[in-house]
Amino acid sequence: MTPLAVADPGGLVQSVDWVAIAPPLIAALAGLVVLVADLFLKGSQKKALSWLAIGGLTLALASLLPLALGDPRSTFCVSGAGCSYVVDHFTLAFQLLALGGALIAALLSVHTVAEDRLPGGEFWFLLLSSAAGAALLPASRDLATLVVALEVASLPAFALVALRRDGRGAEAALKFFLSSVTATAVMLLGVSFVYAATGTLHLSAIADALTTAPAQLRHLAEAGAVLTLVGFAFKTAAVPFHFWVPDTYVGAPVPVAGYLSVVGKAAGLAGLALVTTVAFRPYGHTWGLVLAVLAAVTMTAGNVAALRQRAAAPNSAVRLLAWSSVSQAGYLLVPLAAAGYADSGRPVGATVAYALVYGVVNLGAFAAVAATGHSRLDDYQGLFARNRWTALALAFFLLCLAGLPPGVVGLFGKVVVFRAAVDAGLGWLAVVMAANVVVALYYYLAWTAKLFAPAEDAVRTRIPGPLTATLGLTAGVAAVLSVAPQLVLQVVSGSLF
Repeated sequence: MTPLAVADPGGLVQSVDWVAIAPPLIAALAGLVVLVADLFLKGSQKKALSWLAIGGLTLALASLLPLALGDPRSTFCVSGAGCSYVVDHFTLAFQLLALGGALIAALLSVHTVAEDRLPGGEFWFLLLSSAAGAALLPASRDLATLVVALEVASLPAFALVALRRDGRGAEAALKFFLSSVTATAVMLLGVSFVYAATGTLHLSAIADALTTAPAQLRHLAEAGAVLTLVGFAFKTAAVPFHFWVPDTYVGAPVPVAGYLSVVGKAAGLAGLALVTTVAFRPYGHTWGLVLAVLAAVTMTAGNVAALRQRAAAPNSAVRLLAWSSVSQAGYLLVPLAAAGYADSGRPVGATVAYALVYGVVNLGAFAAVAATGHSRLDDYQGLFARNRWTALALAFFLLCLAGLPPGVVGLFGKVVVFRAAVDAGLGWLAVVMAANVVVALYYYLAWTAKLFAPAEDAVRTRIPGPLTATLGLTAGVAAVLSVAPQLVLQVVSGSLF
């Protein structure tokens, strides 16, 4: 399709490439369709809303195919400044993660919405809106669009958490909301500092302006860069911006917790990669060191907190996955830290590869928790005797997260991240990561061992169809990636930008 171009007297050219913007646009339009359809459907007819949402996300995923087969594209361009929306390999990888994660979360939610009697129209509209923001963010190439996309991804997520009809949902949503608003306010202050120092919001233009900024504005620009990173660090659940994670995941419906752990984290990670490696490239050694310290502290804090979880405590299963998510965020930050010391974008490819692997297996783990309905780790004692396929799938996901065979793709992902740190000269960070990987083995293997322990009650349980299908889908994808890890790891072979 030929982009639509409109010229104004000032010489500025605004172009719209509808094929390029199709993925987030389709998700947003599907949300509007669901919202309008909810007004006319009554009673049992509202079940159709879930399939409308799933169909919209499937269509949005399909719209990535022509973009993947073609050359990089850009739209919403201003002559002399740059383009606000760019579709390249980086964009496509994160849009695949965002929309694919949202689709899996939607499949998980079909049973949850019906069983917990959640308002279907509102739930699916909020999920699709958040997914549209998450798909828009990796394509954004100016700070204004990045901030808008981040808030479009975040604001519906607050309401998704609050839809749970008990006190825990309201409390979790409030903690999530207050933490996010604070981080956003700090980020906006940083954006204003950067704009004052550079006179532009386009990421590539900011990088050029920072290299020639007057000495008296340099400190303002540096302060703005640090403050801008806060909002994205919050979304990735990096320490010390992680306190909302365990309570929010426990208070939210399980599919929503899985969605936040993957799609929400992907949105923050994409934004963090863009502002550091593109906009703040001249300050690479500074933010590289900051991210390296954040990565080390984040993976350590997450693993220590996960080790302290008691198997008999209420909601210990989801809480363990929450702290595991924090520790995994630390691993994801390692290649970004390495990018500050590299001359190319290859370390960013390691982050993307690991994020894709993590997204599949972590959503699979949440799918297993949703399928069993067990909240305590002790409830998983002897699960193999009651439901062998669910137990085998959960064990496979946990081994992937731990980086142990047969979860080969998890092992390869950790090796790629480890290599990025070594190649960048961050040997100390590689040592910290290796130590944390060993520590994490304890709680992953302890949970896995429970699945195959003798059971007092070996009565077989039946899992609803949608949950079984979702569990099979995630397990199948993880198994294929373990057999052919090059399907994901090939993104490390070159620069994504």
